[in-house]
Amino acid sequence: MRLKVIILGATGMVGEGVLHECLKHREVDAILVINRRPCGVSHEKLNEIIHADFLNLAPIAARLSGYNACYFCMGVSSIGMSEAHYRGITYDLTMHVAETLAPLNPGMVFCYVSGVGTDSSEQGGQMWARVKGKTENDLMKLPFKASYMFRPGYIQPTHGLKNAYTIYKFTSPLYPLLKIVARRYVCTLEEIGLAMISVGLNGYKKSILECEDIVEASETLKASR
Repeated sequence: MRLKVIILGATGMVGEGVLHECLKHREVDAILVINRRPCGVSHEKLNEIIHADFLNLAPIAARLSGYNACYFCMGVSSIGMSEAHYRGITYDLTMHVAETLAPLNPGMVFCYVSGVGTDSSEQGGQMWARVKGKTENDLMKLPFKASYMFRPGYIQPTHGLKNAYTIYKFTSPLYPLLKIVARRYVCTLEEIGLAMISVGLNGYKKSILECEDIVEASETLKASR
């Protein structure tokens, strides 16, 4: 099987890194990115839809069928937000996208980026973790071929990409140390992209991938290069 993928969030750090790996990988035949603004990337196997309202995909739904993987990399910080506001732009938006894609692409593998500490019980004290937990739980109920929840912690950015946060200029040199003292909570952006391609092609033994699982899932594709 070869992949035809939809990527959401390609103008952010994680989505840009996932797009970068998909463009390079020989098993990815076609990529559709859906953004509010252009991602600034041009490639023969890349198409882009500019669409402002991710809570209403009806105007572009006819262009969203025929894909077998979706990599959902959109996300915002919850700092300063009420739970209702954060839920609206996290849970509601994600579920609308997923509920639109599922009937159009019944053979699709859906990958969602949440984060380390996400609360599957939906009952914990951290608001963002509860909202992300509910989002994960409800995504896994949808009729996709498979759904995988990615929970990265610290992400080492890919050199040369433009959307890494400024703070990474200071933290990136510390990555070798973090790999030693906090191995369970760190991975690279390259590993996230490769892991998403890997689960799209071959699946994975778990539905929720922590950092160590992301690294493990990426190893198969690294070895095949």
